[in-house]
Amino acid sequence: MNEGASIVVRFAGDSGDGVQLLGSQFAASTSESGNDFATFPDFPAEIRAPVGTTFGVSAFQINLGSRRIVTAGDQPDVLIAFNPAALKVSLPLLPAGALILINISAFTKRNFQKAGMVPDFISSGALDGFQVIQLEMSTLTAAAVADSGLGRSDALRSKNFWALGVVLWMFSHPKSGVESWIEAKFSSNDAVRQANLAALNAGHAFAETAELPAALPRFDLPPAPYPPGEYRTVTGAQAMSLGLAAAAQLAQRRMIFCSYPITPASPILHYLSRVPKLGVTTFQAEDEIAAICAAIGASYGGALGVTSSSGPGIALKTEAMGLAITTELPLLIINSQRGGPSTGLPTKTEQSDLYQAIYGRNADAPIPVIAVANPGDSFHSAIEAVRVAVRHMTPVILLTDGYLNNAAWPWEIPSIAHIEPILTSTEIPIAGEDSVSHLAYRRDADTLARPWITPGMDGLMYRVGGLEKDFETGDISYDPDNHQVMTELRAEKIQSIQRLIADQVPEIGAPGESLAVVGWGSTYGAIWRAVTVARMEGHSVAHIQLRWLNPLPSNLGELLASYGHVLVPELNMGQLATLLRDKLNLDPIQLNKVSGQPLKIAEVLDRIRTLSSAKTAA
Repeated sequence: MNEGASIVVRFAGDSGDGVQLLGSQFAASTSESGNDFATFPDFPAEIRAPVGTTFGVSAFQINLGSRRIVTAGDQPDVLIAFNPAALKVSLPLLPAGALILINISAFTKRNFQKAGMVPDFISSGALDGFQVIQLEMSTLTAAAVADSGLGRSDALRSKNFWALGVVLWMFSHPKSGVESWIEAKFSSNDAVRQANLAALNAGHAFAETAELPAALPRFDLPPAPYPPGEYRTVTGAQAMSLGLAAAAQLAQRRMIFCSYPITPASPILHYLSRVPKLGVTTFQAEDEIAAICAAIGASYGGALGVTSSSGPGIALKTEAMGLAITTELPLLIINSQRGGPSTGLPTKTEQSDLYQAIYGRNADAPIPVIAVANPGDSFHSAIEAVRVAVRHMTPVILLTDGYLNNAAWPWEIPSIAHIEPILTSTEIPIAGEDSVSHLAYRRDADTLARPWITPGMDGLMYRVGGLEKDFETGDISYDPDNHQVMTELRAEKIQSIQRLIADQVPEIGAPGESLAVVGWGSTYGAIWRAVTVARMEGHSVAHIQLRWLNPLPSNLGELLASYGHVLVPELNMGQLATLLRDKLNLDPIQLNKVSGQPLKIAEVLDRIRTLSSAKTAA
């Protein structure tokens, strides 16, 4: 895409103000207008924090524009604040001159006290340097929906749609898509449906006709130059779910998705449970251990077993992961990472589980590890993970995180006809060729995978379990030499994947630049944009994004050695940096952030400039 304009908008209010709904509908209207965008829902962990408090603030940020958008933006250009607490939490994020629309109806003495603010905050000078427009959102919403028959409390719940009407007018977005959504969503509740429609239209009409200050701008963002194709808006969780369904079709196997609810992994379970027509059966287990064991059982029975959780739940699944390794059954383990340790920051994002994925099991128990880069990439990563699990008869860990699961952006719908089928790498043996035990563990020369023999195959009953097996027969073995052979075989099987994955290439730039910025997972967008800007400024810098973390691409060491310096930004204390030291004997420069918030473009760009300036000075 060509470079163009972009604007960052942030909606913030109390958890009961409908901010996430407001944001998602504005994102839908943005898509309808042809702009590119990326979103960041940011909400508290509490089910219902005390009304009006700062730790009860729910926010939704969206970056929209006429160029390629890969992050939700560093700093909001426009803030819509529904109460004092929302203003207080969001104010430090704003650049000088940002436009602030506040619901002055909620800026009462009581609400200032709840937010820990002085009652004269608005007139204290704290907002000097910003464009501030005070709107009686609550009062005007109540007037607009007076004929709905709803009580005042229920009527005021429509103020999010009143605010949405104002913002749609500001960005010249159509109302029709939002109106259709309201009609469908609230078709069974006529009073709520009419109230929301009235509030939406009243807010739009107010912005269009009222004598507001000249500071209320109209933003004219031309459509982004998308490549030709059919697009839809997806979150990472939705794309992951669709990828799982596609993988089942490509493998021509039933898929059984076994999970236990946990933030931020639950949206995948929620989505799949609502769309049984996709051909994936969902099973909500009583706990994390039951979920992974059920998924292993599904794979033993010939289906594609998938389990999903976040860091704390993955810890509980660890012993069963070892069972999947030793039984050599295909299994997909999805880890939607969040802030930790323990319960930590359930609704905040972090790349905190790379050590857990690579090293976090008893004994020598290697598992392939793949990382998702952006919401749309969740689809293709799910397919690749299933492909490897089936081809090599092994569990695979797929790393995503809370930011990616909840964030949304436009996604070009792929044709499944253009995706390679998922095939096992071993033929099912014919009964009578040899002893059944030998047949069950006869291995493919390239992948070291054994055949996927399932119950009911005539004459192919075999022994399977968690105890060490004999290399040739699969019978239980305590022989020390055999254990050495089996341990080496498990390592070689995972290493064999390296021969079948593509060489690593730079996302931006070329080998031999002065600096390579190496990322994995959700840092993709911030790194991509920072490197793009840095190259415009004349810096010699490249971007390398790793999808494969175990095994690493075979050429990665040689590629990274070609750069003057390697910078690794991560949302942890340096886990990929440790891995690169361990596997490639590199000593990368670290940029670590563990605030629970996504990486910012400016954070990466500032470090690139600093390193570039230091090299020039030297």
